[in-house]
Amino acid sequence: MSDNTKDPEEPSYKRVKPVTKSNSLTGVITPVKTPALKRIGQSISRSISFRTERSKASSFPRRRNSQCWSDTVESHDLTAKEIKRQEVIYELTQGERQLIEDLSLVKKVYYEPMLKLEIMTESELGQIFGTLDSLIPLHEDLLKQLERLRGSEKTVGEVGPTLLNWFPCLDAYVTYCCNQVGAKALLDQKKSEKRVEHFLRLCQESSFSRKLDLWNFLDLPRSRLVKYPLLLKEIQKCTPSEHPDEDTLPDAMEMIQSIVAEVNKKTGEAECQFYRRGLTYLEEAQRLPEIQQSRFLYCHGELKNNKGQRLHVFLFELALVLTRPGEDKDGGQVYSIYRQPLPNNLLNLEEIPDGEAGGGGAFRGAFTSGNDKVKNCFRVSSRGRSKANSHNLQANDSFSKQQWITSLRQAIIQSRDRNAHASQSQFSSCPDPALCHIADLSLSSDTEMAIQTSC
Repeated sequence: MSDNTKDPEEPSYKRVKPVTKSNSLTGVITPVKTPALKRIGQSISRSISFRTERSKASSFPRRRNSQCWSDTVESHDLTAKEIKRQEVIYELTQGERQLIEDLSLVKKVYYEPMLKLEIMTESELGQIFGTLDSLIPLHEDLLKQLERLRGSEKTVGEVGPTLLNWFPCLDAYVTYCCNQVGAKALLDQKKSEKRVEHFLRLCQESSFSRKLDLWNFLDLPRSRLVKYPLLLKEIQKCTPSEHPDEDTLPDAMEMIQSIVAEVNKKTGEAECQFYRRGLTYLEEAQRLPEIQQSRFLYCHGELKNNKGQRLHVFLFELALVLTRPGEDKDGGQVYSIYRQPLPNNLLNLEEIPDGEAGGGGAFRGAFTSGNDKVKNCFRVSSRGRSKANSHNLQANDSFSKQQWITSLRQAIIQSRDRNAHASQSQFSSCPDPALCHIADLSLSSDTEMAIQTSC
């Protein structure tokens, strides 16, 4: 309910996964150690007040206040359920205050100094920070409203109408979150520059950052957005059936869930478009229409092939694309397509049990040393095509493998269903019902065959 007081503070979402899920825009940037640049360091210190006078440097506390609602009142005669309700509303209020502080910090100690010192151009900073500055007034407005709701006894009566009226403001998150994919990529690219890396490292090592890096701060709005349904659910649990909020909280919940779903959808589309633009085609035959028609990514991440080569694999809505990552002339990330992409509706998936390489000595030698067993492997191939389109792939661990297996199965089924519906529409006006029946049987059989696995 209250924020973790452990020092240094770590965000709850700071977890590196082997497979990057669609719409997951989180990430952790690990600073690369470089020699200190004394001149730039001195300029940064002057710009953002890295002084010994704590009266100025401590305006952003290192620790988070762990105070609960019950700590703010001397006495009360509330029931345990009502106390819980007040605690959740207080957590909502404190969360808004802390978010405002963090976003203001980002503007003051990251954006403005980097612009002033010309560490990045105004255009680059605009791409990385996006519309973050416009989010601050939105949350300041909610905070003011929540504070006004607290009575003389520091309790909140109705909160539902306030949230119901304010939630539509969160539509602004569509623009911010859609920008995050490109923002993260550009930030990673710029960190290879010594001046940028040194500035960010100085900030992260300073007390105001609480040991968080810039991307942790830039991702705070997204993590805050997905927390609203959870907080609202807790408030609902603690609200008595006769309470006036019972009339508005369900509507507020429906609204925030709809907004989060829309942001997720638009962010997924933006992520898909971003990675599509980064694909490099070695030949025209690789330009499958299914790639361009895909609206989202199921997942993407690193896998090894049977030669031990590291590939970056994208599971788009309608196609599986294996690539070799690289950089363009400007240092941006690009992905050269490896072999022929595979349409999802033609995919066959086979899970390879640990210890059964299924690809001979070359497969085993690429993935293991000595007599070690091959682990975490699976095979994808294109139905009705030559064995040349078969790929034996190895995930980093069993968890990653299961993510890929689950996502591939889902992609195959949904792609087959999509084709089946399209075919049914096509045959709805078919003059010969018998031909239509044969076509439907063929599609159903293909769907069942696609997800067979060998154990």
